[in-house]
This record gives sequence, C-alpha cells and structure tokens, in this order.
Amino acid sequence: MGSTSPRDGGSRTMTLEAFADTIIPGVRRSPEDRAIAGVAPDPGAVAAGALDLLNDPATGIGGGLDDLARALNAHARDHAERRGLGLDPAVPAFVALVFAERTALVRALTAPGHPERESWISAALFCTMAFDSAAHLHTAEALASGHPGLRIMGVMDPDPDGLWRFPDFSYGRPLAGVHPATTRSGSPA
Repeated sequence: MGSTSPRDGGSRTMTLEAFADTIIPGVRRSPEDRAIAGVAPDPGAVAAGALDLLNDPATGIGGGLDDLARALNAHARDHAERRGLGLDPAVPAFVALVFAERTALVRALTAPGHPERESWISAALFCTMAFDSAAHLHTAEALASGHPGLRIMGVMDPDPDGLWRFPDFSYGRPLAGVHPATTRSGSPA
C-alpha cells in the first residue's frame, strides 16, 4: 500500500479511488468521503471493485500503481497551479480537486498526443471493466453479491443451475438458424 501523507504524493488508495470515480462516478459512501465526489446517485467504479481489478496481477499494472498515483497527484498540483486553484493539504492533490477539475485533468491526460496517454487509458479501461463486466469476479458470484455495475446494466441472474438461458431472443428474433450438425446439448458435432 502506498504512502498516506499528502506531502509525499498522497494516499495511493484515495488517489486511485478518485481516479476511478472520475471515470465512472458514484454516490459517496459517507458524508466524509473525499475520494468519491458524489456526483452520481448510484454506486460507480469504486463500489464495483475498480481497485481490486487494478491490483489484480492479471492486469499487469498493479506493480506500477504507486507510480501512477504519484504521477496523478503531481499532474493535479500542476493543474491546480495553472488554474489558480487552492488545494486542501489534508488530502492528496487529485482528491482535493472538485469533480469538474478532476474530469478536465483526466481529459487532458487521455488526449491524443499526451506522452502518458496509454497509461491513463489503460487505468481508465480497467476501471470501466470493473463496473460493466466485473472482470475480476465470476459473473454469477458478482450478481449474487449485488455487483452495482451489473445490476445497474440489468444483467440477469443465471438459472438455478448457474447457467444463463434466454427464452426470448434479445433482438426479438433469431439472428441465424441452428447449424444442422449441432447436438441437443448445443455443442457442434
């Protein structure tokens, strides 16, 4: 876990939560929550497990998250200085930015031509994946635990045997006929 002193780059967790919340905003966990800006009425990327996915070894970026958080706070300090904004020294610089300023900074970091663009887009993609696919969890388990992203998007629970069956076609009609060599179980011959 990263440092918790705002003077040396800030709290890794708070900074990464604020970044994830900028990508897919959510409701604050409590009135004292500073990482989540609270600009949305429903849970967002943080509640969906964005930090769990960012830290998952499968992403390949977990080892660089301390550096990412430090860089984000450095960019936030520069951003605030350029815009004449005061920052609360009690929290990391990115967390101290209001939501509109967080968004402006992330927009700049992910813009074509920014030298760090690929890193910021990768982190943003993992935050999005945590919300819209629960990539770090088994889908049935995520649904059973009330995963906010899957629930908000209306993903259906599996049948009691853990499999998903769709009695109605999602487009209201079959898109193709069943191949004649398909077995009764649905497997190709």
